[in-house]
Amino acid sequence: MSRETAVLPLLCVLASLLSQYVGAASAKALFPQVGVEGVTALRVAISAAILMALWRPWRQWPPRSAWRDLILYGAMLGLMNLSIYRAMARIPIGVAIAIEVTGPLTVALLGSRRWRDVLWVALAAAGLLMLLPLGGQQALDPVGVAHAAAAAGCWALYIVFGKRVSALPGAQAAAWGMLVASVLIVPLGVAHAGAALLSPTVWLTGLTVAVMSGALPYSLEMLALRRLPSSVFGLLVSASPAVAALVGFVMLGEQLTLLQSLAVACVVAASAGSAWCASASRSGA
Repeated sequence: MSRETAVLPLLCVLASLLSQYVGAASAKALFPQVGVEGVTALRVAISAAILMALWRPWRQWPPRSAWRDLILYGAMLGLMNLSIYRAMARIPIGVAIAIEVTGPLTVALLGSRRWRDVLWVALAAAGLLMLLPLGGQQALDPVGVAHAAAAAGCWALYIVFGKRVSALPGAQAAAWGMLVASVLIVPLGVAHAGAALLSPTVWLTGLTVAVMSGALPYSLEMLALRRLPSSVFGLLVSASPAVAALVGFVMLGEQLTLLQSLAVACVVAASAGSAWCASASRSGA
């Protein structure tokens, strides 16, 4: 593999992370106009429309046995988006993402039997303890922390149910799941935002959020996964909270305290360490 060919997938992962969190920052800037529920409704509705038009999953209808898990998968997807946006409305994006990624990290570590993974559990737990709203002038909003924790739980369940429906052909699961999420979230968004959702400016921003936080990162990640070992991909994606914190600082002026920055670093290190050990274990198998 040439040097240029090797660098391309790394750039794809970086671009994917930047796109995802630039989209999140754009969504946060839209909160004052239509609220968290309105932005979430726009994101899932537009994403569902894009996925349904792109994959046309109705051409091969899922078996009846798959629908229960598809509905639960879509529900977790919708609630995960709503919860993380509610968290971002109250706490910095980087902190919200650091808490949220403990969901998939927990799923990965619970499936492990290696004693050394206790280290990554301890490191992630230490990071979370630093983020608890225990008082002081710079304590995080406890409601925001609770919403981020809820997003982490939804993400963990999203992985569990997503695994069950992953055998469906193509991107059927993603398309049907996003449609379920929109059926769940859109009425809530309409009830909260009302006619404000009809503004062309709001729709344009919503389209930007849907593309940058969903369609574009997904496409870039697929390109990277074809050319990168899964272990390297996992290590790169573990930097998500750090990238989110950087985007939050540049676009929204969100400055983390030293303790919050250290907490984010602990979660990043725990995620990277878990991915590295999983790779080493597979290589030695």
